[in-house]
Amino acid sequence: MSDKVETKEFKTESKRLLDLMIHSIYSNKEIFLRELISNASDANDKYHYLSLTNDKLDKTKELSIRITPDKKNRTLTIEDTGIGMTYEEINKNLGTIASSGSAEFIKKLEEAEKSKNDESIDIIGQFGVGFYSAFMVAKKVEVETKSPFSDKAYRFSSEGEDSYTVEEIEKEDNGSKVIVYLRDDTEEEHYSSYLETYEIEGLVKKYSDYVRYPIKMLITKTVPDRDDKGEIIKDKTHEEIEDRVLNSMIPLWKRNKKDVTEEQLNDFYKKKYYASEDPFVSSFVSVEGDISYNALLFIPRKAPYDLYSDKFEKGLQLYTKGVFIMDKCKDLLPDYLRFVKGLVDSSDLSLNISREILQESPDLKKISNNIEKKIIKELEAMKKNDFAKYKEFFETYGQFLKWGIYDNYGMKKDLLQDLLIYKSSNHDDYITLRQYFEEKKADQKTIYYATGASKEAIMNLPQMDAMKKNEFDVLILTDNIDEFALQMINKYEDMDFKPITAADLDVSSAEDKKKVEDLKKEQEPLLNKLKEVLKDKVEDVRFSTRLVDSPVCLASSEGMSFGMEKAINELPNQEKVKTGRILELNPNHDLLKAIEKVYANNPDDINEYASLLFNQALLIEGLPLENPSEFSKQMVDLMIKSAK
Repeated sequence: MSDKVETKEFKTESKRLLDLMIHSIYSNKEIFLRELISNASDANDKYHYLSLTNDKLDKTKELSIRITPDKKNRTLTIEDTGIGMTYEEINKNLGTIASSGSAEFIKKLEEAEKSKNDESIDIIGQFGVGFYSAFMVAKKVEVETKSPFSDKAYRFSSEGEDSYTVEEIEKEDNGSKVIVYLRDDTEEEHYSSYLETYEIEGLVKKYSDYVRYPIKMLITKTVPDRDDKGEIIKDKTHEEIEDRVLNSMIPLWKRNKKDVTEEQLNDFYKKKYYASEDPFVSSFVSVEGDISYNALLFIPRKAPYDLYSDKFEKGLQLYTKGVFIMDKCKDLLPDYLRFVKGLVDSSDLSLNISREILQESPDLKKISNNIEKKIIKELEAMKKNDFAKYKEFFETYGQFLKWGIYDNYGMKKDLLQDLLIYKSSNHDDYITLRQYFEEKKADQKTIYYATGASKEAIMNLPQMDAMKKNEFDVLILTDNIDEFALQMINKYEDMDFKPITAADLDVSSAEDKKKVEDLKKEQEPLLNKLKEVLKDKVEDVRFSTRLVDSPVCLASSEGMSFGMEKAINELPNQEKVKTGRILELNPNHDLLKAIEKVYANNPDDINEYASLLFNQALLIEGLPLENPSEFSKQMVDLMIKSAK
């Protein structure tokens, strides 16, 4: 053993995390064992995978996990026979939080701490910092480790404060041994319970039963003595030591499908993905044929914290013949189903398959296509049989289905369009496009929609006047992706989609149209003057057939709606776009009479009124004003003038 002991400082975020763990208020401290077993299993997985292509590694080596409680010294040891760590890996994996989401993790952990709930069981697993959970129960943690890629072995030691030590040790076998020195018992916490055989067995069964490596522990049993005839001798016993395997080791996906219940699937999901709630969907898939595989598929109840981040990695775990190949096989899922978790195990894929070969594998493409169809069927069944749950799912992940339609120029619209649901002007609850079509008015040839921040905001749009008057239902679009998706659908049962702000919207009666046409001829000088004043801002000024109570509105000319303009302009690094604007005036509103009077008596003031009308229409539509200061000044001047 080397005399040299290096002392190193934990990084700032690691210090904060350790402090949170040490002073944790969470009641489920028992998850530390789950985390350490999970790390040991990962180390075995890595060894097994690398041994397939590296002759330096023994392919016949038994991979296992051993738990050793020591009541005398109050230590609990978790030992694996896996890949171990080099000096550099110790400092990287144990001396700091390598995850790019470490700051976000600490933030969420602090929030959970303030609310005094047990969300840590979700948070710790999501962020992959499980080793640090040992400090919830430990006053000191040691890790003795040796990598097959290093001639030296090392011991990491820390009491969870500002620093840790690393020193060379003698260790013959590859792998890692984590020694947890348990804290002293208090009235609130009985840490020594983690040294009891029954407690360890129960926790392994609860959290780690499906770990594919044997989790072993020496069990001391008291058994009765027997005489030569095999009869029990009264009051005479002796102790026997049994090397017991605590977990079943039979992966759930390797069992017969008929023998697996939804409860077992949900239990597996919660343990594997550290969730506290059942998923929206738990699905067991077993396929035999040209390509055979088993799969477990889950749609989480809660979206991952980084689902919308560029750093989020989609994909399913991939096994072949029960051997772990990769953690995130992105080729198994289309991007719009990135929220799906699970795994696939196929006996038809090569054990030493590389990522490059995977991308070109026709078998993998078949599996991916089948999984996509399976997930869609599950969603269709949920929508049909449990619409309340489907609404909850859609509010969590609906944007991704819309993206699936928009992506690849609408290639998947037929697959996905009937999974879309919307609020509408005539319904309090969500409706489907099919329901809209079946409830449409007899002579209606268009599906109407409106975009906005909320249903309340949309219902107050001036363009809704005519839709309410004529009892047309209007789809409420509040996501930026909504209108893009509808453009890709293009038609639903031969019905076009049209925004209620479109200039060519035609929902008025022939009588109303004639009145407006007559008024246009009568007030042509006024309209021409307004057009002249606003020539750089609008394409036209006209009387409206769609306004009832509102004095003014904007209509969008052909090509792009206002909603799409706003959505595109909110995209990063996107060149700004602007759709054509048409200013519409309500011919029946008192405001028009006031403008007519101004034009007749003070024609020079019409410029100011025109500008105010246009800016008012922009505000109503939720579009930015070109010059807010000028608009404010004009309003003030007008109020002063009116008071004189």
